[in-house]
Amino acid sequence: MIKSSSSSILTLVATAILIAAPAFAQQPQSSDAHKSAHDSMEKMNERGDKVMGFDHTKTTHHFLLKANGGVIQIEANDSADTVSRDQIRRHLPHIARMFSAGNFSAPMLIHEQNPPGADLMQQLKAKIKYEYAETEQGALIRIATDDAEALKAIHEFLRFQITEHMTGDPLVVYSEKP
Repeated sequence: MIKSSSSSILTLVATAILIAAPAFAQQPQSSDAHKSAHDSMEKMNERGDKVMGFDHTKTTHHFLLKANGGVIQIEANDSADTVSRDQIRRHLPHIARMFSAGNFSAPMLIHEQNPPGADLMQQLKAKIKYEYAETEQGALIRIATDDAEALKAIHEFLRFQITEHMTGDPLVVYSEKP
């Protein structure tokens, strides 16, 4: 009986090792993948700082999906940081004009790829309106359309921004006005 019990324990230990081994073997890959993602995010942020003209660590981006389009909002983190606030206010009107003209080169420079939805937004530029507005600590761009195809492209573009910038904003349509 003791021999059988020892054999059962040995079998259980061997099974546990076999089950756990792949998880331990993948651990370094997971750490490597995390480091690679972190490095990629840092490089994107460095490119973004150059393209946008302000420090991403002093500001917060939000990308909100709306029933008729969406919102790009950037705020200075510190209400006393008028330098960042003013840099945001210089950048966003420029972006609104560029997007209105179908020019999405700024996001391309930041992300090193053409964001999903941007090509269609460029093609349907006449059906999309971009409205710049100042906020207390920065500014925003309201993006609006009545066209279903353009709306889908806008939401695709904004979802990409949410994911890439890791803003934590909802990936679903936001119902309240900013």
